[in-house]
Amino acid sequence: MDSAGYLQKLFGLDGKTAVVIGGTGVLGGAFSEALAGAGAHTVVVGRNAERGDACVQRIVDAGGTGEFFAADSTSRDDLESLVTHLQTSDRELHVLVNGAGINSATPFLEIDDDEWERILNVNLRGVRLGCQVFGAYMLEKKTAGSIINIASLSGITALSRVYTYAATKAAVINMTQNLAREWASQGVRVNALSPGFFPAEQNRKVLTPDRIESIMRHTPIDRFGSPEELAGAILLMASPQAGSFLTGENIVVDGGFMAMTI
Repeated sequence: MDSAGYLQKLFGLDGKTAVVIGGTGVLGGAFSEALAGAGAHTVVVGRNAERGDACVQRIVDAGGTGEFFAADSTSRDDLESLVTHLQTSDRELHVLVNGAGINSATPFLEIDDDEWERILNVNLRGVRLGCQVFGAYMLEKKTAGSIINIASLSGITALSRVYTYAATKAAVINMTQNLAREWASQGVRVNALSPGFFPAEQNRKVLTPDRIESIMRHTPIDRFGSPEELAGAILLMASPQAGSFLTGENIVVDGGFMAMTI
């Protein structure tokens, strides 16, 4: 077998269907393009049709297949409508990425109930709904499925200025581990991905010059990550071959940030 054939055997997703919730964002778009590049028909899910259609066009231009589906990650009705769409299209679901997220730089003593609930609603309730709605579909279809929840370094260690966001991501990691235990025997793997510092919509507001300087001091690779550098981790977790024994894990891609102490 040549190298291309070997890699295709390990990471290929031909004939599979992937759903990327939050696929209209910077990182979500990169996840969508990576999964489509490996052969999956990729459903880009989000609220912004313009960005969703643009992502699908990039997928098609690269030789893949995909579609945009307008849905709010915090709406069970919207997500169940997508399940109905998959059923109507006679598609099983093999890969789910829960990637929608929002952030805030509000000082802790100034966080009010509205902000707290808004961030929890998207970052935690949205992940719960995604796992419930699409996890049930995978279990019903007896699909050898993979659920990938997008977490964060802030869910592992204390990072300043992102208090509510950090609380939600810690909860996402715990939920991931619990679901992995519950569903492993039924063929559904559940893992988390914790990116380091990858500039995107939800964190640009906290990337002040002093914070950037601090981040670089703690990142051995000495730069921000590029969204495409998360593709390998996503494909490993998504692959029913390369990732077949991988569940309950939180894969960190951070340029060495977590390795730094003094």
